[in-house]
Amino acid sequence: MGPASALEESSMAETAEEMESYGCLVRAGSQLESTLQQVTVPLSMKEVGGYIEKKVAYLSGGRGEDSSVIITLPESSAFRDIPEEALAKVFTYLTLIPRTRQPGVKFIIILDRRLDTWASIKTALARIAASFPGNLHLVLVLRPTSFFHRTVTDIGFRFSQENFMLKMPVVMLSSVTDLLKYINENQLTSEFGGTLDYCHSDWIVLRTAIESFAVTVKDVAHTLQAFGNELAESAVPRDGDAVQSLLESHNGKYRKLKEAIGSLSKEGQHLLSSLESTTSARHSEDPDWDVHLDWETVQRLLAQVRDMELAFDGYFEKHRLKLHQYLQLLRYEQSFQEMQSCLSRASSQQSALPTTVDTPAQVEQALEQLDAVETFAQEVTSRAQVVILHGHRLSAGHHYATALIMQRCNELRHGCDGLSGALASKRHHLLQAQRLLMSLDQAQAWSDDGAYLLANQLVEKFQSKEGAQTALKAIESFLEGSPPITASGPEVLALEYEAVMTPQLQEKINKTFEKHAAVQQMIQNRRAGLRKLADKHVRPVQLVAPRAENPPHSKSPIFSPKHSDGLKFTFDLPLPGKRASRKGPNTPKIEVIHDYRDSRSCVSYGVDGEDSPDVLKRHVIRELIETERIYVEELLSVLLGYKAEMDNPLLVALLPPVLRARRGTLFGNMPDIYNFHSRMFLQDLEGCLDTPEGVGICFLSRKENFQMYERYCQNKPRSDALWRQVSDCAFFQECQKRLGHKLGLDSYLLKPVQRLTKYQLLLKELLKHSTECEGSSELQGALTAMLDLLKSVNDSMHQIAITGYEGDICELGRVLMQGSFSVWISHKRGATRMKELARFKPMQRHLFLYESAMLFCKRREEHGDGRDKTPSYGFKHCIKMTAVGITENVKGDPRKFEIWSSGREEVYVVQASSVEVKTSWLSELRRILTNQQKLLRDELHQNGQLLEHTNLSPPPCERGVRPSRGAPRGCLPGLRLVSATSDMFMCLRPRSPRHRSPPATAPSPPPVPLTCH
Repeated sequence: MGPASALEESSMAETAEEMESYGCLVRAGSQLESTLQQVTVPLSMKEVGGYIEKKVAYLSGGRGEDSSVIITLPESSAFRDIPEEALAKVFTYLTLIPRTRQPGVKFIIILDRRLDTWASIKTALARIAASFPGNLHLVLVLRPTSFFHRTVTDIGFRFSQENFMLKMPVVMLSSVTDLLKYINENQLTSEFGGTLDYCHSDWIVLRTAIESFAVTVKDVAHTLQAFGNELAESAVPRDGDAVQSLLESHNGKYRKLKEAIGSLSKEGQHLLSSLESTTSARHSEDPDWDVHLDWETVQRLLAQVRDMELAFDGYFEKHRLKLHQYLQLLRYEQSFQEMQSCLSRASSQQSALPTTVDTPAQVEQALEQLDAVETFAQEVTSRAQVVILHGHRLSAGHHYATALIMQRCNELRHGCDGLSGALASKRHHLLQAQRLLMSLDQAQAWSDDGAYLLANQLVEKFQSKEGAQTALKAIESFLEGSPPITASGPEVLALEYEAVMTPQLQEKINKTFEKHAAVQQMIQNRRAGLRKLADKHVRPVQLVAPRAENPPHSKSPIFSPKHSDGLKFTFDLPLPGKRASRKGPNTPKIEVIHDYRDSRSCVSYGVDGEDSPDVLKRHVIRELIETERIYVEELLSVLLGYKAEMDNPLLVALLPPVLRARRGTLFGNMPDIYNFHSRMFLQDLEGCLDTPEGVGICFLSRKENFQMYERYCQNKPRSDALWRQVSDCAFFQECQKRLGHKLGLDSYLLKPVQRLTKYQLLLKELLKHSTECEGSSELQGALTAMLDLLKSVNDSMHQIAITGYEGDICELGRVLMQGSFSVWISHKRGATRMKELARFKPMQRHLFLYESAMLFCKRREEHGDGRDKTPSYGFKHCIKMTAVGITENVKGDPRKFEIWSSGREEVYVVQASSVEVKTSWLSELRRILTNQQKLLRDELHQNGQLLEHTNLSPPPCERGVRPSRGAPRGCLPGLRLVSATSDMFMCLRPRSPRHRSPPATAPSPPPVPLTCH
């Protein structure tokens, strides 16, 4: 379903609401049209304006008996010249004005002919009778005042009275005083001795303004109605640019229409003010007065114009919102299609990767190709996450096509998950094939070594009993190192590696096992012959009883300086062989996250005694939730306002070239952090608003998710370095301006680091008010977990600055502890010993402690200046923890302790910065060594029966094999060792060694058993 079909479906869903808005607009227009028909006059002032201005006749506003409207025909020479048709229009115009307000109203005509003749009066009465269109109630004639004309008028009227009276009632008045008998004084103008204030020119201006206003109202109403019809009938284009153009066109017309309505409202208000001033100056107490009726008409028109405007605003707002959302949908669909194309391309690249490999070289090549595809897929997935976030934002804004948008989001998420799963599966298969090939190569190498071993055993050497025993022992030792893969058959391997099996691999497996079987048969034949030659009464193997080098000072088993003086843990296991060479790449800057030992709290509530612990706990919970919401909103604003805008075609030209391919470096895994907090952690915390005891469980259940912060912090130095290169570009300034942020992007990139340190402070404050409450143990566990996370993050920031270490440092695991120390080193070779340690200046070393090893590094001088300084740690030495012993107390300084290996062949005197630091390191070292000792005892117990029945004989000096071959570095003379596993050697009872000239320097020291002192 595309956006066009979605728009059609949404239109169907919203028809009732839109039709209701459109119906309101139509009803408002009809009411306004009806009012205009009621209050407007068919004739306008323009059509009769010339004769009205000549004052042929006028409406003074006066009323007679029964509220009859008075029309005055003053003495005017223009009356004689006006044509009949024009006179009829004048009478029609003057009578229509009151008739539109009051249908059926009666009229009274005052014919002023005091200075005229009977002939003129007779003509005027005849024209009035012929042209007057209204209900003429009475004609009052002021006859001439001169004696002659008055006499003629009386005589003429007496003879013609019946003719006039049949057409209209006519009263002949001798003077103005007689006029007062028919009309009140206050309804007559001053020319008839009345008090009614009337100005003909003002009346003309007022009537012109009213008619102009009515015409303008009519035009605006028609324009509104036409524009509404245009909006209702306009078809929505399918192109985004066309929709944008249509929306801009409609907005322009709407603004012009609003300006016209605003101008009309001002005109109406001005007209109302004029009518109000006229009303106050006249008889405003008379409700039937014409000016008051005009005021009501204008007020009614204004109210109906406002109603129609409001109805149109509502309809236009819905129309504009739909167009805007449709445009958003088109653009979102475009982004979706682009991401679908990228995902398809990444999937195609993933599908093109080889699924089967036959050689280690092919595996390496396939893994390199996979790394490239995963890099591209990660970038595509990050962009897809931004599109998904944008879709959720549209849905949260009540978009009409929410269903389609969420479907697109689900499709993208499904595509990303499918791509990630396929890549992970392919990597798993490649690694599985790599393990199989390596195991096969090891098996073949073992077979070659076995054949070489048999070939180098000289017959004359094992003709004696001792020689046979030595050769037999060599074979037994060699068999113990048999590759594990040979323990299973080809059929088992075929089932185990079925997913990566190929005919070539199957053939290689068969050849490997055939070769192994042949060598194994040769070895078994040799063993059978050697056993016949060897003495059958070989003394049994016995374990050396533990014997301390120095008698202990205390029998207490507690491993602490308080209970034991000079405790030593000795494990004579092999030392690492080749020292790692130095490398020289630039390392990222170390950023110390936070001193997690700081006991200060970031929040404080109330005063002692003012609030209960429950109230204070709820305060802390509310702050935790509110700050979490703000944190999520800030992350979203960064992802949408900066990261998503990097794909905006309008802003892409502002991006610096260095940033276009490294945007992932700038933001790190912030999208993953946002997804975790917005979808999971914030909801978990909101569920604890009424149950504070569940906060600890929230942190503990999401403990693994918080590990993503370690990746973010490790990327932070690279992000900061990139930011310093591009911070001044116009793109970030424009984005910051649009977002309205007062701070730059770098401040928001620091938010995850700040948030991570904030949690432990809030948990401390919450724990302070939760003593002996439900959930306090979980809170303590959550606090411990967050402090451990801060320490782990801080340690990992130091680890990434290590240079010169050969191999993958990640294989050492997590850094347990790290810190700077003063170190003295002593080397002992037989009887030769270096000078006393105190005579030498100590070296400054930075130690990194892992579960399996300890690294000695040298802090390099920082290079660069300002914020570009990047301290690093140059690798110096590595000690395997399987060969480490410790001496907890050293004379001279309570901060010193010893770390030594290989029977004290190498001794490192380490001085900590404080006793507390020393104690923490010793505690961790004790834990590691104790765990190793436990594992060693378990293995000794498991292998006890085997050792009791093992027949051993002294190894002779065989050709091509040194007597010490296979023994770990650091073993002392006089000991015989049996390899129990590949990483463990056990000391056996010493035998009388062959006579050998001792070194001239000093006798060999006594043997060191596997024990603790």
